[in-house]
Amino acid sequence: MLGRRCARVLVILFLMPFPAWEQSAVAQNNSNQNNLTQASSNPVFNTVVPNNVVPLHPFEPTRPIGFPSLARAAGIIFSGTVARIEPRPASGAQPVATIAIIFHVENAIRGATPGQDLTILQWIGAWSGGQRYRVGERVFLFLYPPSRLGLTSTVGGPMGRFGIDPWGRIPLTAQHLSAFRSDPILGGKASLRFSDFVLAVQRASPEAGTER
Repeated sequence: MLGRRCARVLVILFLMPFPAWEQSAVAQNNSNQNNLTQASSNPVFNTVVPNNVVPLHPFEPTRPIGFPSLARAAGIIFSGTVARIEPRPASGAQPVATIAIIFHVENAIRGATPGQDLTILQWIGAWSGGQRYRVGERVFLFLYPPSRLGLTSTVGGPMGRFGIDPWGRIPLTAQHLSAFRSDPILGGKASLRFSDFVLAVQRASPEAGTER
């Protein structure tokens, strides 16, 4: 008798199209896909990042990074002003959604030319993770060499990004101060003149000739 009951239960379970938890997972996946499609058209707000996409240049925040490592890892080093920000949805040629950030280059050290409008493509996940820009912002950036998809991001996440204040000085964040405290030029200074900062880059990576 007990065996017949178990058999009937197994038949019922087998005939059910999806268990309840699986239906929920499918619904959630469809919802995420719909949200991603909507966010791709305007990823500056309410960005949804697909779970199966990972950064092309992963960064471990707890891993110490010195200024020489920062300079040597960068394929593009320059200072400039953010001129435009353009969301770019995924397409056949570009399988992931990106943000195009157009900079007017003021001073170039590596991989850029003074006076040019330089466009970089940033993975949408990096943007949603906090690596954002605003039009009119002045920055000094250390960017990874572009990937095979043409994407890049700042070396070491926040470590490769420096703001420029209205007086042309480069303030260092608490994270920068901690990481660069032993550097002969940067160590112990809350902010630097632009020329001193460029000198620190050149000392950290001697092959980096300035194109200023």
